[in-house]
Amino acid sequence: MFIIGIAGGSGSGKTTVVNKLIGRLESKSVAVISQDAYYYDAAHLPLEERRKINFDHPDSIEFSLLTQHIEKLRQGQSAEIPTYSFVSCTRQEQTEAIEPCNVLIVEGIFVLAMAEVRKYFDLKVFVDADDDDRLARRILRDIAERGRTAESVISDYTNKVKPMHLQFIEPSKRFADIIVPQGGHNERAIDILHQYIANFANETDK
Repeated sequence: MFIIGIAGGSGSGKTTVVNKLIGRLESKSVAVISQDAYYYDAAHLPLEERRKINFDHPDSIEFSLLTQHIEKLRQGQSAEIPTYSFVSCTRQEQTEAIEPCNVLIVEGIFVLAMAEVRKYFDLKVFVDADDDDRLARRILRDIAERGRTAESVISDYTNKVKPMHLQFIEPSKRFADIIVPQGGHNERAIDILHQYIANFANETDK
């Protein structure tokens, strides 16, 4: 199994890069795990308290479960990936089964920052984008998908997202083998990544 870690700041375009890669890959033996699925369940807290959680700090992620699932897939076993609702800030009852595959993509803001996760990656990618672009994307996403207001998104960005980015995410760029500037708009970089992954997947499929 070839494992790729794709990191970058919130709103940098990681998911767009992953989706474009998956859309171009001919091999069906490719799976994706999102770090966002591993936020701790906050169902025991009142809703107002849940909304105060700093989701941009690594302590909010159950990395031990994420690495357990990566290890299971490496050993040829299936893994039941959790699902998380950002509207209710709770982990859902349903899970998503992922079967062993030739290529596994693990994406999330902290996947290069955490050594216990980073050690699994055969290729490490950092998706880079300007702060203004990341904020604009986050505002649009959180309003459309998470029931937020523009004011609350900007407040979170100022008090949580930006400080955590500078403390944890930006420094993880030094671990990357490849940096993709301009996020999902960088078609040439995505083409190069696609060809690299496709070559490996096709060799493994033979």
